[in-house]
Amino acid sequence: MKKLIIAAGTGFLGKVLINHFKNKFEEIVILTRGKSENKNQIKYVNWNAKTFSGWEKELENADVVINLAGKSVDCRYTEKNKAEILTSRIDSTKILNEAILLCNNPPKHFINSSTATIYRHSEDKEMDEYSGEIGNDFSMNVAKSWENTFYEVETPNTLKTAIRTSIVLGKDGGAFLPLKKLTQIGLGGKNGNGRQFISWIHEKDFARAVEFIIEKGLSGSINIVSPKPIRNEVFMKKLQEAIGIPFGLPISKSILKIGAKIIKTETELVLKSRNVIPKRITENGFEFEFGELDKTFKNLLS
Repeated sequence: MKKLIIAAGTGFLGKVLINHFKNKFEEIVILTRGKSENKNQIKYVNWNAKTFSGWEKELENADVVINLAGKSVDCRYTEKNKAEILTSRIDSTKILNEAILLCNNPPKHFINSSTATIYRHSEDKEMDEYSGEIGNDFSMNVAKSWENTFYEVETPNTLKTAIRTSIVLGKDGGAFLPLKKLTQIGLGGKNGNGRQFISWIHEKDFARAVEFIIEKGLSGSINIVSPKPIRNEVFMKKLQEAIGIPFGLPISKSILKIGAKIIKTETELVLKSRNVIPKRITENGFEFEFGELDKTFKNLLS
C-alpha cells in the first residue's frame, strides 16, 4: 500500500503501529501536536485535532487513516478531566470525518479508536460484537458518544471501522511496565476480590489485527482483544510466576481507592470486569500469535 495516516501517532500504540507498518507502506504520515518535521523516514505534520490548518491535505490519496487521539483515562475523573476525555475523542473524530468528505480522492479506510469499556461490567457473560451488553456510566457513555460521532457522518467512498481495544501489553509502554514493577517489589497480588476479568492483547497481535482489518476490508465495530479474558487474580499469579516472584501482596478495594487518589487515577481501570472476546476477527479467520497469557509474558520479559 502507498500511504498511511496515523492521527496522534506519537504515543505507545502509535509507535507499535509505525514499527509494524514501516515496511508495508511507501509513506507514513503522523498527525501530531508537535512540530512538523521528517524523521526516520516518517513525516510528522502538526494539527490540533480540532480545526483545519493544512494537515487535511495529507488525507488525499491515502489508503488508510487510523485515529488514536484522545486524552488518557489514567487520571482522576474530575469534571475538567471528564470534559477533556470526551471532547478530545469527539473533536478529533469529527474533524477527520469532515476532512475525508473534503477530499477529491478520499482515504479508502478510516479506522477510529474505541474501547472495550463500552460493555458493562461482566463476571458472568462474555461480550462479543453481536450480543455484548452496552451499559450506562461515564466511561460507557463516552464510548457510545465516540462511536456515534464516528458513524453519524456517511463517507460513501471510505470504509469505517471502530476498534474496541482493551489493555495492550507491550515491552516499552502501556500497562505492562507498571504491572511488572509492582510485581517485582511484591505488590503484584490480586486487585479487590480478583474475580473481575481482564481483556488484554499482545502489542504484536494488536498491530496484526489492525492489518487484518485493512486487508479484509472489515467495517463496523470490532473487538481487538485476545480470545481468552482472564480473571485478575489468575492474571497477577501468572505474572508473578513469569517474573519469578513467589508471592504478591493482594490490594483490597479500600486500599485501591486510597492509592488511586494518591497517584491521581481511578479504581475503575483495575476493578471493572472487561469480559470481552474478539468474535468478528476470529470468525473472519484471524489467528492470534499470542493468544495465551503465559506465552505473552514469556515474550515480553525476554
